[in-house]
Amino acid sequence: MAVTAIVLAGGSGTRTGARCNKVYLPLGDRPLLQWSLEALEACAEVDEVLLVIREQDRPDAEALAAACAPAKLVGLVPGGASRHDSETAGLRALAGDIVSGRVDVVAVHDAARPMASAALTARAVAAARAVGGGVPALPAPAALTRLDAQGRARPVAARDLRRVQTPQAFRARPLLEAYEAAEAAGTRGADTAETVLTHTDLRVRAVAGEERNLKVTFSDDLDVAARLARDEAR
Repeated sequence: MAVTAIVLAGGSGTRTGARCNKVYLPLGDRPLLQWSLEALEACAEVDEVLLVIREQDRPDAEALAAACAPAKLVGLVPGGASRHDSETAGLRALAGDIVSGRVDVVAVHDAARPMASAALTARAVAAARAVGGGVPALPAPAALTRLDAQGRARPVAARDLRRVQTPQAFRARPLLEAYEAAEAAGTRGADTAETVLTHTDLRVRAVAGEERNLKVTFSDDLDVAARLARDEAR
């Protein structure tokens, strides 16, 4: 049985100020997306990688694949208008292998998180095998506030809150069923775990996240990732 990682690379560079999809921006000496692919290549628990892309980015994706030749990359799949739609597209591409049992765990990773380590992926996959799902998480900031309907600030206890990351890993068949149920209900989860928890009774375990596993959303995030990349090179 195999572990397949779905890498979501179908976003855009709007909030970074880029004119192209941010995952093709340079980070150190190679594109941001390549860092994510290399981390999955280095993870012994991952057998293959499926890359979900925007169709207009296909030339860039194919050029990157040709240049770095990731051994585990098994295909490029057109994504959808939203993150959830792109997850659905990736799972549909794997549906035959999931139903047959060839793929028993799927990990979903945001390509915009270039600094995730191979060990982090391994922890998520191990949790998926053990209990059903594994989601990297970090403690929430100590001080949090919410606004009520009148705009008044109310303190929120942070001790039970967590910041979730990717890759998130799940047993493949329940994951596919969760997205089929979401499609039938017309619901869209904010991330993979939300869809799974909404539409299945699968147990999901939080595993230790990594502070360095930031998501590149704004231009400042790219600067931070570049510093982390330089530190790693040293």
